[in-house]
Amino acid sequence: MPAIPYWHVDAFTDAAFGGNQAAVMLWEDDFPADAIMQKIGEENNFAETAFLVPCDGPEADWQLRWFTPECEIRLCGHATLAAGHVLLEQGGGDEVTFLTRRAGVLTVRREGGGYALALPAIPTAPQDWQAAVAALGARPQLIHRSPDGYNVFLFGDEAAVRGLSPDFGALAAMGDHQFICTAPGESTDVVSRVFVPGAGVPEDSVTGSAHAVLTPFWAARLGRDSFTAFQASKRGGLLHCRLDGETAWLGGACVTVVEGMFRY
Repeated sequence: MPAIPYWHVDAFTDAAFGGNQAAVMLWEDDFPADAIMQKIGEENNFAETAFLVPCDGPEADWQLRWFTPECEIRLCGHATLAAGHVLLEQGGGDEVTFLTRRAGVLTVRREGGGYALALPAIPTAPQDWQAAVAALGARPQLIHRSPDGYNVFLFGDEAAVRGLSPDFGALAAMGDHQFICTAPGESTDVVSRVFVPGAGVPEDSVTGSAHAVLTPFWAARLGRDSFTAFQASKRGGLLHCRLDGETAWLGGACVTVVEGMFRY
């Protein structure tokens, strides 16, 4: 049976059992078959498993792919942060880069007592979506959407976001979309909850890719390029967001809770 180095990391938290869980797995030469990675993602049953192999070109240090229990996805922030945490803790250094299939080259670097993750800032534009409003069960003040499945629903206050009780079946039937519900925060500048039932994640714990959307969205509304954000899931997670041109920098901590070998 193959034995693959394996880490279980809680990302965007400084204590175990918070933030968002990710599995990080390293292969020596090449990725296993897609069907194997999908089975591993299902077995881990986390929002995402990060699969890494060394990059043989100058573009980056590692190649990176992500799988949920249901499918491969185009971008995952928290599992990238977790992968950077593992590699920097194992190998030292201050920065590591990842070549991805659909999100370009991503960077994780040490910052303060934690890490900063660079993701492409994802723009959105006003667009109505009444079917999603009905499935969310509450009417937002504003809806912004992007062509690649990121959808922002702006509510008036934190209580409205925390009180949402969506119809996950109805949201899942709309496809592999992120439903990002946000409002001004009470103890942070911004609060959010993120639902991705079409990818097998009814409510995500802390979503880096959603904050790549929220960073330009809120920077424009707050009139400044940096702010604090809290994702109000059951586990919860704190992010420090900063817009730098077309890049969203997301700061946060990570904690390794399991380290060992995965056999299949």
